[in-house]
Amino acid sequence: MDCEQIGEHILAGWARGESVDHSFAAAWDAGVMLASRRHWWRVADDLEQELRPKIHQRKHLGRTLKAPVVSATGPNQAWSWDITDLKTPWRGVAFKAYKITDIYSREIVGWRVEQRQCNELAVEMFEEAIGKRGAPQVVHADNGSAMTSDNLTKYLDRYGTTLSYNRPYVSNDNPFSESGFRTMKYRPGYPRVFNTIETARAYLTDYVTWYNHEHKHSGIALFSPAEVGDGSWTTTWKTRDRALQRYYDTHPERFHARPRTPTPADLVGINLPGEKTPTT
Repeated sequence: MDCEQIGEHILAGWARGESVDHSFAAAWDAGVMLASRRHWWRVADDLEQELRPKIHQRKHLGRTLKAPVVSATGPNQAWSWDITDLKTPWRGVAFKAYKITDIYSREIVGWRVEQRQCNELAVEMFEEAIGKRGAPQVVHADNGSAMTSDNLTKYLDRYGTTLSYNRPYVSNDNPFSESGFRTMKYRPGYPRVFNTIETARAYLTDYVTWYNHEHKHSGIALFSPAEVGDGSWTTTWKTRDRALQRYYDTHPERFHARPRTPTPADLVGINLPGEKTPTT
């Protein structure tokens, strides 16, 4: 099964800091189908490379409260946001990375890096994002002070935006923001320490561009967030489908039935019945 060619694609992708999924989807986008996605991962395992560190999920003992439910059937209906620490060389000091994610497309629609967590700075980020894209119907976040501040609440109330919050100590209630930050921090080449806020901002600028326009996102059928956001994924899907059907016609013995090329889900959200935690 063209293992040598697949290995070359994977190794070249690793050299550029790209995942196996990214290399598989990039080849597919170019009309090249060498084997199934699962087989690419088997080849990657055989190369005895550690693709990325294992992520240990923390367990939380949450109160028995009603789970928030947020759904979206298209872009710009529901946003999720959060703030994470960026380490510095100084003990007890961290820069703060703010990020707004569109739940449907996974696109980062707003971000900034600051010295501190501040209610006014969060409002400024939303002002900029809404100025470019319009206001969403729902904004979801955890229960941090910046997320629950009167300033942000009053600002979003102007647009009739509904506010949704995590249950205390339940991190999975904000999975889109959590997975997005995890992708950033476990990406090959991520700086573990930022010496200045300028270097942190420069890194985030490059990362957001890559994430939105180049990242082959496993949660949206290996399309980029920008493609799902603007609907251009349908053009790429046609190329993929032609390649997959040609591959099936050449090797029907490798399939149980004619394969279908995946598309982004029609409905996504938080705590929807029967859903799994979003992937990165």
